[in-house]
Amino acid sequence: MSAWLPTAPCTPGACVERSRHAAAVPRAVLRLAAVAVLLLAGIVLVLTQFGRGPRRVRGKIPDALVRRWCRWIVRAAGVQVRVTGAAAPAGGLLLVANHVSWLDIPLLAAVRPARMLAKSEIRRWPVAGRLVARAGVLFIERDRLRALPDTVAAIAGALREGAAVAAFPEGSTWCGRARGTFRRAVFQAALDAGVPVQPVRIRYRTAQRAVSTAPAFVGEDTLLASLWRVATARGVTAEVEVGPVVPPGSHRDRRSLAEAAQPAAPGTPAPRHGHQEKAPSKSMCPL
Repeated sequence: MSAWLPTAPCTPGACVERSRHAAAVPRAVLRLAAVAVLLLAGIVLVLTQFGRGPRRVRGKIPDALVRRWCRWIVRAAGVQVRVTGAAAPAGGLLLVANHVSWLDIPLLAAVRPARMLAKSEIRRWPVAGRLVARAGVLFIERDRLRALPDTVAAIAGALREGAAVAAFPEGSTWCGRARGTFRRAVFQAALDAGVPVQPVRIRYRTAQRAVSTAPAFVGEDTLLASLWRVATARGVTAEVEVGPVVPPGSHRDRRSLAEAAQPAAPGTPAPRHGHQEKAPSKSMCPL
């Protein structure tokens, strides 16, 4: 892994709490089965109904259907969804959010369906690589700093075409009690394309309104372990706060634009004591 890639000090052992009121195993299994059915339905829809290229797919799947489908996936996992704030505008838009969980991806798409950023290795994955390519994912080379200008240019091109592009500028997942700093490169694409930026803040709460770290997908955590932890949790709500749009031309450089889009600190600082694992980032976007 390249040294320039961001990492978070959050780890499953240090940051992720187990739910005291876990759902029964049969209920958790049913939740995971429902998620699998919804994902399979989406795969079939993309593969059999809507052509070979991302442009044709985006043109034929109604945004309202994508939003509902994404909400259904989160709800099927046992997590309530609450979206507040302004509606995302049409046209080219950079959608940015803090990053806690794999659940963030459907939650962000529930705000506005967008082209996600993903590491280039995914393109070579069996089945998954073809699926995400058809869904319009923008592939980036995470470990090659020299490829960054081409990545920014590709994002700016998609924005100029009127697409929404979704990114997690922290570059790594955090536990939800702490956050990372928004990295600036992706904001250069918004400046180059002359499009607005829509900040989104994602938080997970328990039934008692405390911060829930159960959905966090951090450090050496595996997707299977995270899926099971979410499915067995009870009373978790995903709060999606859509902030005011930062209009084009309101900031001269990417540093000030990134600072304007950066959400307020959601909690206490990240742990800085004891053993810390520097695991590869699970973020969809390292910019």
